[in-house]
Amino acid sequence: QVQLVESGGGLVQAGGSLGLSCLVSGSVRSIDRMAWYRQVAGKQRELVAVIKSGGSTNYADSVKGRFTISADNTKNTVYLQMNSLKAEDTAVYYCYMLAGRYLEVWGQGTLVTVSS
Repeated sequence: QVQLVESGGGLVQAGGSLGLSCLVSGSVRSIDRMAWYRQVAGKQRELVAVIKSGGSTNYADSVKGRFTISADNTKNTVYLQMNSLKAEDTAVYYCYMLAGRYLEVWGQGTLVTVSS
C-alpha cells in the first residue's frame, strides 16, 4: 500500500528557510493532487499549498510569496520550500495525496518550529 514519507522538519530561526520533502512510497496509477497542510495544537488543520496533476498551484494567503510547492515526478516526491519564516509558521506540517479522487493518504506529520 502507498505511504507518504515526510522529511525536513526541524528548528529554524525567524527569517530563515527550510525545505520539506514528501516521498510517495509505492506506485499509484493516477495522482490528482498533492498538498501540504499544517496544524497548530487546538486549531483546525489548514491547507498551505497544493499542486495539481496539470501543474497548477495554489497557496494560502498567509504564505504567498514565501512558500513554494513543487514536484519531481521522476522521484515521486513533492517539496515545500519555506522562506522568510515567521514564528506564526510554527506547526506540524502534513503531506497529503489524493489519487483517483477516491484514495486519500496522509503523511505522519513533521514538526517545524520557528524561533523568534
